[in-house]
Amino acid sequence: MEPPSGAALTVVMACLTVVTGVLDAASFLTLGHVFTATQTGNLLFLGFGIAGQGGLPVVATVVSLGAFLAGAVAGARVESALARRRRPWFPVALLVEAALLVGAAVASWGTGPARELTVDQRYTAIALMAAAMGMRNVTALRVAAPDFSTTVETRAMTALVSGSVLGGDRRLGYGTRAVPRRLTSVGAMLLGGLLGAWLIGLGTRTSLVVLLAAVTVAATALLVPGLAHGRTADG
Repeated sequence: MEPPSGAALTVVMACLTVVTGVLDAASFLTLGHVFTATQTGNLLFLGFGIAGQGGLPVVATVVSLGAFLAGAVAGARVESALARRRRPWFPVALLVEAALLVGAAVASWGTGPARELTVDQRYTAIALMAAAMGMRNVTALRVAAPDFSTTVETRAMTALVSGSVLGGDRRLGYGTRAVPRRLTSVGAMLLGGLLGAWLIGLGTRTSLVVLLAAVTVAATALLVPGLAHGRTADG
């Protein structure tokens, strides 16, 4: 009923982190300088926008923040209800996330680049992507994989350097095997952002980038039961 553990869980969470980078690249670069996963950035953008500085959007940021919170509420209710019934909440949560991303891809589908989308299309795509990421955050919190929030890397970066030979802090993991895991987490986010920006730079439609992310999440969800079964069999 639970997610896989060990190296299998690290691979799963790394894949989801890459997806986050791809989605934030797509939303920020094509949907109007707004994040759909990194809500810390959106909070700052909202403050800057309200102050009238930097030409940053207010409405799009509010849409993203609101949808993210709605997704988190829905994720908490759905996942906890499934867990109480001893249902496989982890893969189900990923499949729901993938479905929301497919909806965002459909909403942003058009004959031209993202800048030619209507306002309603942009806001719908932002909302569905942010709702998916809100649910993802609940999923990651419930999994509680060390150093893998899948959407924010500040803590992982801090732990990486402070628990390494450079920082030497044993309370933060120095002398353990945490460095490779933390490096994987940070690297996955960087890779996702790079991949998303590269695809956009090639002229790939936003809808196709989001659809690629949805397929990746769905494929990950379908792999999870087998990985979890393998863990049970080994135990």
